Amino acid sequence: MKKHPEKALSPVGIRALKDPGMYADGNCLYLVVDESGAKRWIMRTTIHGKRCDLGLGGVSMVSLAEAREEAVRLRKIARAGGDPLAERRQERIIVPAFEAVAREVHTAQAQTFKNEKHAAQWISTLEAYAFPVFGSQPVNTIESKDVLAALSPIWIEKPETARRVKQRMRAVFDYAKVKGWRSNDNPVEGITKVLPKHGGNVKEHFSALPYAQVPDFLMALHGTNIYLSAKLAFEFLILTAARTSEAILAKWPEIDVDTKTWTVPAERMKMKKEHRVPLSARCLEILKTAKEIGTGSDYIFPGRSAKHPLSNMSFLMALRRMNRADITAHGFRSSFRNWAEEKTTTQHSVVEAALAHQVENKVEAAYLRTDLFAKRRRLMDSWATFCATRAAQKVVSIRS
Repeated sequence: MKKHPEKALSPVGIRALKDPGMYADGNCLYLVVDESGAKRWIMRTTIHGKRCDLGLGGVSMVSLAEAREEAVRLRKIARAGGDPLAERRQERIIVPAFEAVAREVHTAQAQTFKNEKHAAQWISTLEAYAFPVFGSQPVNTIESKDVLAALSPIWIEKPETARRVKQRMRAVFDYAKVKGWRSNDNPVEGITKVLPKHGGNVKEHFSALPYAQVPDFLMALHGTNIYLSAKLAFEFLILTAARTSEAILAKWPEIDVDTKTWTVPAERMKMKKEHRVPLSARCLEILKTAKEIGTGSDYIFPGRSAKHPLSNMSFLMALRRMNRADITAHGFRSSFRNWAEEKTTTQHSVVEAALAHQVENKVEAAYLRTDLFAKRRRLMDSWATFCATRAAQKVVSIRS
């Protein structure tokens, strides 16, 4: 190796060098002349006790001044206990924008979503609230202030939505860290400390119809000209207090007419636990009608094609046709619950079991070894009777 520390390299001297070897410039910077005559820069330093040579590029691409500047920068990192080699690797990585990373995470998690609606909501909330704020920014440049800007407008107005957006943003940043697109920080962490406190345990509820209006709603439903399968499914959902996905995906093998029971498999339940539903006389009439108009489909309430169930948008479209955009199909579970609590003497645990809710009290859950089916049957029969009180004369005309 040819060293001339007292004589730093110069542009003219570099062009004149022909002999292969290493030529020192000072500050750990060397010019390497290969046997082929090619000239390149290296910076020799110690990283965590081990000597390393870091390539800085060829003379044709990196000037002497640029090589000196880079050598000083990397040397400072090494002296501070850092790893200049890892730093340079990180700099070479092309960091994608937040939106691209979010969509990659969404695709990667496709198999974990409970249903298509959940999958659509996961990405749509980020499209609505995160992408407009920092979706186009490289994921490694986003800071806590950016996250704050996205969450602040909805934090009080839509608390449950804001919580989910925050949770999904955290997942995207964690994914970016694993992929090497971010350092170890997650800008979502600690963000709630600077956001306004919610007044109690605030939750965003589905818009529900007052239970006193449910009979009139069913009478109006019977009088509409919406797709018959959707009409039957909607009433079935209301009378069983089921969730939308549980009703529209129901299949004939789940029905036991003899015991008047609908058994929803665990994989379709929110709590991932099989749920038995007692069927009222009106529910059995609905099933009989569905069977008569059926096309051999496995689904009780098929869509336009026998191979597919109703769309999860069917009830929403029915409500729009009825000019009832102020309520949701899911909200009828609240209608049922309020009716049961206010108009019956049914135990709270029975009502919760009818809604397939998890018992929050761990001690109570440990001792509750029954699904209270007999008591739930009486409750659901009473609910069906109540729902028919104002619509009795039009119930029989549903087939028309």
